[in-house]
Amino acid sequence: MLKIAYDPIYIHPLPTGHRFPMLKYELIPEQLLHEGLIKAENLFSPGLLDEGIILLTHDKSYWEQLRDLTLPAKEQRRIGFPLSATLVEREVRIAKGTIDGYHFAFEYGVAFNVAGGTHHAGTDWGEGFCLLNDQAIAANYLLNKGLASSILIIDLDVHQGNGTAEVFKNNPQVFTFSMHGANNFPFRKEISDLDIPLPDGITDEAYLELLYNALPQLIKQQQPDFIFYLAGVDVLKSDKLGKLALSKDACITRDRFVFELAIKNHIPVQVSMGGGYSPDIKDIVEAHCNTYRVANELYF
Repeated sequence: MLKIAYDPIYIHPLPTGHRFPMLKYELIPEQLLHEGLIKAENLFSPGLLDEGIILLTHDKSYWEQLRDLTLPAKEQRRIGFPLSATLVEREVRIAKGTIDGYHFAFEYGVAFNVAGGTHHAGTDWGEGFCLLNDQAIAANYLLNKGLASSILIIDLDVHQGNGTAEVFKNNPQVFTFSMHGANNFPFRKEISDLDIPLPDGITDEAYLELLYNALPQLIKQQQPDFIFYLAGVDVLKSDKLGKLALSKDACITRDRFVFELAIKNHIPVQVSMGGGYSPDIKDIVEAHCNTYRVANELYF
């Protein structure tokens, strides 16, 4: 069964000026339900995380400043949202949804979080609309519980997963792989285990060739027993922030390649959706829904 973490809090506490791109969190499940691809039982609402799990990844002082709404104004500006209790709860629930996704992926092969991909949050900072790093939190949870010993994080969002790279810079059990725009945010990059910086305007064939050459070798070398996949669609030519030039068909091919490699190697996959900022919300929703459609075709 295709399981998808979704909660109305993913969108409603967001400041009004940020609601347009975040509408996708509401529209994606609505579209999948409309198509009949999923039913209500495919959706689950994540609960809250125990603080101890958050502290496996994030600095205690940073977390307490988030929790108590005492984060300095300068750090709030770096995040891009004014801090609020509902915003912090939103991020905690997103991280719980990604952890829950592990259990469903272990059972069904793949599971989704309709939000997530908060990869700019580092050990003691938030940045780029990210307060807590959902896939990093989930990866550390799996390691702490002995549920995995080798994890691969595949970050194909247009922005480098700088927070994820920083969190795991000294952890050989987690391999961080990021293909991202070389000239895009964050302008101060961290060092992933493998970074592939992409030139502005890269098109389908060149992008996919880089992925085809890199990912099979990574899986062969690392032998991961779990994959976290960040499937951003801000790589699209239509994206107003991305600077790349991929088509929707290339995104479908990208997702299919990731999933087929995981299936071939018997590796469960949790998917967080990442970025997407095309001017037309229909383009964002359609591109994200394609990732679900491909997974449904291959796994179910």
